[in-house]
Order: sequence, then structure tokens, then C-alpha cells
Amino acid sequence: MDSEPISLSVMLDVLHEAGIDVTEAEGYRHLLGRSIASNADWIRDEKGLELTSEHREALRRRVFERFRAELEPVMGARAAIEALNIERCVASSSQPDRIRFSLTLTGLIDLFDPHLFSAAMVDNGKPAPDLFLHAAREMGVLPGDCLVIEDSPAGIGAAKAAGMSVVGFVGGSHAKPADLKTAVASAGPDAIIEHMSDLPSLIEVTA
Repeated sequence: MDSEPISLSVMLDVLHEAGIDVTEAEGYRHLLGRSIASNADWIRDEKGLELTSEHREALRRRVFERFRAELEPVMGARAAIEALNIERCVASSSQPDRIRFSLTLTGLIDLFDPHLFSAAMVDNGKPAPDLFLHAAREMGVLPGDCLVIEDSPAGIGAAKAAGMSVVGFVGGSHAKPADLKTAVASAGPDAIIEHMSDLPSLIEVTA
């Protein structure tokens, strides 16, 4: 799902209203692909603001409102996933209700349900490997037999730390403002794709 620009925009608005200004570039560099707990730690340590329950509820409410109006699936994602005759799951830094809401809203829920895993289920979010290792255990698969598709350096780092192969996806609408190609390449994924349509053939080659 092409959710990162919406999520970051809401975060920056909430921070601005709390008296903390974070640029878009700074937000993409430090907040992209991380759990709310990890983001809260960075905001506290670097900006001196403790995210309260009111801040978190505002983030949740506004994100859901914006998703209803704007969220779209990544182009070609459904066709690419349907072409893969393998077990699959979602392992996301988002909260469980947001994962299910987003997948339902974009018409992708049937491709993954019930295998939906959230950073809220583990002690440490990305770039720690906890979430991916949890997903592998729940799916009954060894980490070395897993392939992760990620669009953030934090997620790529988590996959590598988990001992999994990882493909960097740089086709989201935030690719340019986040300088995603450079950031993803520097994280060292096993491959990089710009279009989801390239995924099935890539997996066939690497299988």
C-alpha cells in the first residue's frame, strides 16, 4: 500500500501543532518504516517531546481519516502477489487495527489474512529483527527460507539482521522526496525493484 506519504504528513502535522517542526526530509530519514514506539523514542530523544496518549490518538484518528480518502494499493501489487504460489504474510510496523483496515480498504486483505503481524506483537520494532523472526515462527518457516519485500532502510536492516533475503522496493510515491533509491541501495538489499510487476520473475530466478 502506498501509505508512507500520508502517514508522514499526519505525523508532521501533529508534531507541528505540539510546537515541534520536523522537515519532510528529516521525517523520511528518521521515521520511515519504524513502529510508533521507535518513532516516539526518536522524537523524545532528538526533539524533546514525549508523545502522549492524546498525540497518539490524534495520529491514529487522522491517519484513518486520510486513508479513507486517499489510500491506494501500490500499482501492480495484487497481480504480482497473485502470481506467487508461495506462503505469504504481512509484517508491518503499524498497529494491528491499522494493518487490517489498510488492507481491507485497498482490497488486498484476502491475499494475506489471517497472517498479519505487527510490531506491537514484539519487544523491538524495525530495524531490530524481532518482527520478522516472529512472523517466520508463526508461519513455520526458517528465517533463511524467507524473502522480505521492504521499502525502508529500517526494514531492510531488520530483514538482514533476521538472516533473511530482502528485496528493496523503490516504486512508492515517496521514493523521490525520501531519496529512497539512495537510501535503499545504501542499506544493502539483495535486489532492488521499481515496479511490483518485476517481483514474480525475480523470485523465480532467485528461488
